[in-house]
Amino acid sequence: MKILLVGYGDLARRLTPGLLADGCTVSALRRSPGAVAGVRMFTGDCRDPQLLAKALAGQDAVVVTLTPGGFSERDYRDTYVAGAGALAGGIAAAARRPGLVLWASSTSVYGEDGGEWVDEGSAARPRGFSGRCLLAAEAIIGDLPVPAAVVRFSGIYGPGRNHLLEAVRSGRCAPAEPVKWTNRIHSDDCAAVLRHLLERSRAGVSLAPLYLGTDCLPVPLHEVQQWLAAQMGVPVGGGDDERGPSRGNRRCSNALLLATGYRFQYPTYREGYGAQLLCNSE
Repeated sequence: MKILLVGYGDLARRLTPGLLADGCTVSALRRSPGAVAGVRMFTGDCRDPQLLAKALAGQDAVVVTLTPGGFSERDYRDTYVAGAGALAGGIAAAARRPGLVLWASSTSVYGEDGGEWVDEGSAARPRGFSGRCLLAAEAIIGDLPVPAAVVRFSGIYGPGRNHLLEAVRSGRCAPAEPVKWTNRIHSDDCAAVLRHLLERSRAGVSLAPLYLGTDCLPVPLHEVQQWLAAQMGVPVGGGDDERGPSRGNRRCSNALLLATGYRFQYPTYREGYGAQLLCNSE
């Protein structure tokens, strides 16, 4: 299977070894130059039609994990909406179209703020520009002339993503009341979910158009921070919500993903942060 990774940040780098182990031929399109063993690199802007045409040629599947250059509406539109539009144009013009597109999105497209449960059937009503831009990009991917699946990942954590750990070390912790629900997924599981869906597609299984990529335990932020503080042996203060108002307050269901046979490496924050703290201490 020939696979093109559009965007080569943390998730794509974590996905690559598994794809190579599966015997896939892996190419990547990235903004900055850099070599990775076993990967054919295309360097430049994914919105460049000529470059995109070269990268798409002969590919069986495309996995898109874009990262904006900043946190502004312009950054998000330029990255996600324009990136999805460029991909749609490139696929429409391709002499041989890929058989599948996987697009990484976010649960920030949901607007619930009262601890409600959401799943793939829940209406997406984003409150902030980031969710609106992501949802607009999803709509473009949904209209592609090839099979496509969007994976909405919840709060990604793991090596190199230490904001919450640093907040707890500083003694800051969200209050127990009112409850602020959070949803998380380890970055290794993000990559493994994408690999799992690719394997199912290669086996001839039709994918759903949308999956929620989130672990098995929505949890109050206060509980996570209290647990982390105990593991690190630091005192707990108060006043840090860790999230802006647009982050919402919801519980995300991964039932559809589990029904595909996926099994989490880190089913809850305890396993994931436990492994991260162990690595950080070595």
